Amino acid sequence: MAVSSEDAQFEALVEFMRRDHNFDLGGYKRSTLKRRTGKRIQALGLSSYGEYRAHLEQHPDEYENFLDTLLINVSRFFRDPEAWECLQEKVICQLVPRAREDGLLRVWSAGCSHGQEAYTTAMVLFQALGAEDYRRAVKIYATDVDEEALVVARNGVYTEKEIESVPRPHREACFEQADHGVQIKNDIRRSIVFGRHDLSTDAPISRLDLLVCRNTLMYFNAESQARIAARLHFGLRDDGYLFLGKAETVVSQSRLFAPVDLKYRIFRNLPRSNGRLGTIPSPLELGLLETLRNAAFETSPVAQVVLDGVQRVLAVNHKARTLLGLTGNEVGVPLKDLALSYRPVELRSKIEQARAENRAVQVTQVEHETRGTPITLNVDVVPQLGPNGVLVGFIVSFHDVTGVRVLEQERERARHELEDAYEELQSTSEEMETTNEELQSTVEELETTNEELQSTNEEMETMNEELQSSNEELQTANAELRERTSELHRVNSFLESILTSVRTGMVVLDRAMAVMVWNRESEETWGVKREEAFGKRLGDLDIGLPADELEPALEAAVTRGQRREVEVQAVNRRGKTILCRVEVLPLMGVLGESQGVLLLIRIENERGA
Repeated sequence: MAVSSEDAQFEALVEFMRRDHNFDLGGYKRSTLKRRTGKRIQALGLSSYGEYRAHLEQHPDEYENFLDTLLINVSRFFRDPEAWECLQEKVICQLVPRAREDGLLRVWSAGCSHGQEAYTTAMVLFQALGAEDYRRAVKIYATDVDEEALVVARNGVYTEKEIESVPRPHREACFEQADHGVQIKNDIRRSIVFGRHDLSTDAPISRLDLLVCRNTLMYFNAESQARIAARLHFGLRDDGYLFLGKAETVVSQSRLFAPVDLKYRIFRNLPRSNGRLGTIPSPLELGLLETLRNAAFETSPVAQVVLDGVQRVLAVNHKARTLLGLTGNEVGVPLKDLALSYRPVELRSKIEQARAENRAVQVTQVEHETRGTPITLNVDVVPQLGPNGVLVGFIVSFHDVTGVRVLEQERERARHELEDAYEELQSTSEEMETTNEELQSTVEELETTNEELQSTNEEMETMNEELQSSNEELQTANAELRERTSELHRVNSFLESILTSVRTGMVVLDRAMAVMVWNRESEETWGVKREEAFGKRLGDLDIGLPADELEPALEAAVTRGQRREVEVQAVNRRGKTILCRVEVLPLMGVLGESQGVLLLIRIENERGA
């Protein structure tokens, strides 16, 4: 099936992120990735994924902005308080005796963002264990893929608003005042290790008693969620607990965990199977089993190559010889000396990954050609452990999925064709219905057209008369408006001349004590221009008038309509001390409501500085 230009550009962007920034987006939901990436593209005024990839190459600092947009670093302390209460009642009470008995409690907060979830877990354990046992026993690993978010988490400094959701007992016991807000106390912080970790690619932290991974898995597709769930299962102890977000359901459908509380997504890890046989077979049975095992390996429909711990070829079955062009002479030869090590896929790096992570590694959609025919393979590298748990070798399987891929492509093409056909049918049906309605209405429209034409002339004549009348009304209104405007100019000029002529300082304040009027005498006395004073609170003006001594009189004038007179010592713009008599008058509206305050400032005497 042909890939659209937009999809190709998006996949190129995903590959760029994996190759240049070591951030694999392959397991994330494509719809979510496209929606979040589109938001960033729109914010930058770009038009395509290709343009945005070029922008990333030219502006490396944009990577952090892109990461913030993709990962949606939104969290808060004690998010979903009922879920944390349930965790305390059903899990923490089980972990407290274990911590005091074993002397160690290992916790992992995966996808910790800015650290709120990790610190919430720490506060809950701190309250349950007490300060001494907490410092001795608790070790919390907090991880995220966003380095910028981890910097915030390591600092542990938050605003008062950010800690509003923290219950008061925790707030008093676990936070202290800092220069720029409130900070997690050292007793809490010392037990937490922050580091970068990608759930989709990195090996899990092991031997965990509690794993908190809330509202993180929901951004991955179903396949990645299942793979991550298996890693979380591996990281937990057999009696460990998993705490997820309310929007995540993949674990509840897994056989790796048993629900403790489904409503709040709390699960208990199920013990791993040891795979031991119940009885010891006889030598004859062992020989028969070995014969059957060899026959099954040789005739298996899946191409398989067996390697020992140092990557020497131990066995190659018939399907592998046919599919990969092997001869059987490869047995005993180190893999690095064979073309198989790099064709059809780079095997050595995958084997090292399987060894390091102690898990199966799969490479999908590998293109290969056998006997001139192109095929598609899925390659699995599975580490093999001995009875004592020591790595003894690897089985490399090559699954021919060409037919499956062709069927998937055919199915997808058929689905699109069916959707297109259904849309065309629906569109045709709607068009036919519309046509019938249009034909029915055409007859009615033709019948009424003559009547409408006849009435049009009458309406036009009426409209002309109405327009003439409207013009006369507009002319009258314009004349009145010009007259009122002239009158307003006269009043303003008259008021301005009064304010200029008055030799007493005059200031008018509104109810919020902001300056509305500031006359010429006030400018001369205090050295502040009218346009500089307008709109500012009297107390915020940098003048020598002590506004705080006038506050009682101002309050009385605004709230109770009382007039008062106050004498204050002030300093004029020349730096000279003056005695001012300030008369504070309430400014009342037509209906008797308070609209502000009028200040009349008279200078009684003036002394040198």
